[in-house]
Amino acid sequence: MTRHLSSVLIGCAGWSLSSKVAAEFPAVGTHLERYAAVFSTVEINSSFYRSHQAKTYARWRNSVPEDFRFSVKIPRTITHEHRLRETEHLLDQFLLEAGQLEEKLECLLLQLPPSLKFSTEEAADFFALLRGRTRMAVACEPRHASWFSHEAEELMLEYAVSFVHADPPPVVDISRSAEPRTLYIRLHGAPEIYRSAYNDDFLDAVAAKIMKARDQADRIFCIFDNTAEGAAIPDALSLIRRLAL
Repeated sequence: MTRHLSSVLIGCAGWSLSSKVAAEFPAVGTHLERYAAVFSTVEINSSFYRSHQAKTYARWRNSVPEDFRFSVKIPRTITHEHRLRETEHLLDQFLLEAGQLEEKLECLLLQLPPSLKFSTEEAADFFALLRGRTRMAVACEPRHASWFSHEAEELMLEYAVSFVHADPPPVVDISRSAEPRTLYIRLHGAPEIYRSAYNDDFLDAVAAKIMKARDQADRIFCIFDNTAEGAAIPDALSLIRRLAL
């Protein structure tokens, strides 16, 4: 059966498949090929820690169906080491590599260190640099309270950068008056981050949030990052069943 590209993309941070979930996937193929037969997207996190050769991204591109889409995490050399400053060469290298995903590259994930405070000048310089090189959807996951301000929100809207809707949230009582056209939900697991599975009530609430946003957003990502003990894939499959995707 041919799948059609959906505005709602549900997947996990990585495509490792354990024996516990093997029955949910085809029996043959690489882990990515088997994963992509069931899910519509994946978040590549390994790009945060190390660069990948262009041919690696090309191989991943050719391993998935035409309607499959990737989100790729921007390297920590840019976010954590250079802290968004003087990143031209690093950004060019990353975009050249990840660009080999071609039309299957749908979003860039920018996760900021908890210690990085919002600076209008530095954030604007980086976003302008980024937007000078790509019109790709960008989702930003800041983790310092100063980013959750009206000034930061306005700047991110100006450059069409979305806030990541993370759980657990990095700051309590987050409110936003507007969103760009990309909704990016990133679920790390709770109460134990990266490990805990989500309960039915939580997944029901996520499904309702996605259904409510479908008419307003061009694209919706929901990525399960609670991978450490294998909860991500069962949770993602459960959400897909709720949404009847």
